[in-house]
Amino acid sequence: MNSNALRSGQVANAAGVNIQTLRYYERRGLLAEPDRSPGGHRLYGEDAVTVLRVIKAAQRLGFTLDEVAELLEAGRHRHGRSVPGLQDRAAAKLAEVDAKIADLNTIRAALVTAVDAGCDDLTECAASPCCPLPFTDLAEENRHAGPCC
Repeated sequence: MNSNALRSGQVANAAGVNIQTLRYYERRGLLAEPDRSPGGHRLYGEDAVTVLRVIKAAQRLGFTLDEVAELLEAGRHRHGRSVPGLQDRAAAKLAEVDAKIADLNTIRAALVTAVDAGCDDLTECAASPCCPLPFTDLAEENRHAGPCC
């Protein structure tokens, strides 16, 4: 038995996750199945804490668990071969984030317009030809400027 081995609670605590998360990541294959003590306790190497921290950091950057699994797998199997790794996937994630920011800016602009127009009743506003909310674009092509709600 390795004297540096960590038990589940120690790994979870050091990585800032709960034990259920640790076990879930094991089931998903994100974290290697640990060795067992003679008493059946899971025993992890110190690298398990690093892997858990990497998973959580990647999630905070917007990567899904499936994407994190692919990144971890690509890193494990590079062996000198060119495998799409972090650079390609980070660039793709950045484009995705930029698209979301553009969508949020559009939503923000529509909400600012609705607030400025004094819209108070969604049904009344939607029936108005100059309603600033986006669903009017679906009903008619021409929008009229000026106060309406």
